[in-house]
Amino acid sequence: MFTRSLARFALVLSVCVLFSGLALTQQAPAEQPTGQQEELPTFRANVNVVNLFFNVKDKRGALVPNLSKDDFEVFEDGKQQTIKYFSAETNQPLTLGILIDTSASQQRVLPMEQEVGSAFLKEVLNPKDLAFVINFDINVELQQDFTNSARDLREALLRVKINAGSPGGIPGIGGGPVPVSNPRGTLLYDAIFLAADEKLKNEVGRKAMIILTDGEDQGSQMTLKRAVEAAQKADTIVYVLLIADRGFYYGSMGYSGDRDMKSVTEQTGGRLIEVGNKYEKVKQAFDQIAAELRSQYSLGYTPTNAARDGTFRRVEIHSKSGSHVQTRKGYYAPTR
Repeated sequence: MFTRSLARFALVLSVCVLFSGLALTQQAPAEQPTGQQEELPTFRANVNVVNLFFNVKDKRGALVPNLSKDDFEVFEDGKQQTIKYFSAETNQPLTLGILIDTSASQQRVLPMEQEVGSAFLKEVLNPKDLAFVINFDINVELQQDFTNSARDLREALLRVKINAGSPGGIPGIGGGPVPVSNPRGTLLYDAIFLAADEKLKNEVGRKAMIILTDGEDQGSQMTLKRAVEAAQKADTIVYVLLIADRGFYYGSMGYSGDRDMKSVTEQTGGRLIEVGNKYEKVKQAFDQIAAELRSQYSLGYTPTNAARDGTFRRVEIHSKSGSHVQTRKGYYAPTR
């Protein structure tokens, strides 16, 4: 179980060996049909190719289709690179993680998140796609591992409940989760790190994470920086639906989750979409994400800097027409 693995998190972290005992190992190829994505060019430690997925939008924010390799230039640390691979296909297999906040602040918006999220997964998943569901509060729990079943994913979303902690209870009795933070914490950064490092890092092709949260973290052992770094190393685009029940914070006082979530999304090539607690805005946000995920271009290049030094390399894609390109800010070079 994900929570039992997470309970070992603090001990493992103290000796700098992260999650070595996790039960979240990758499934065998016969059980997890991800091998079909191997043909896609992707950046790996043993393949010196950087692969970037991106969207292009006009000045009104509308997606721009039907562009070609000659419409773009790519730069790494300010130096122009030669584009070797390019694709405008919109149906490349997708690996998707749904992370849903089940802390006390989401009490009044959780049913809406469950309903709209389920409908989104049913609509967006193609036969070759895979998705998983994680919820986070005082713990981080894997509710559904990789699957293509919209029904199983829906059941996982409907299964989650608000957990604000039980200070008077005894954790771990009867197989219950063992909290790893302040009893009333929200392990948002830990959830991002785990989803990226344990679930998405070893997948290939298009990868995205959609987080439904108010953006407030309490008690995570991982910092925001480490969470972002994990997502970048997993080549994962992060979208955040900022679902903030302002009434819980007595209006806008005490609320600041939008700043950190904007940083996560900008660094990984995703977007922060503020939806408040309105059903229609949540649905529109999911519709926008679905359109972007199905309208991505991809390009690949062999970097002129061949050093395997583990450093962060900044990447920019320029559209010759001046259109806005939405992509990640860079990648970490391999070390071997």
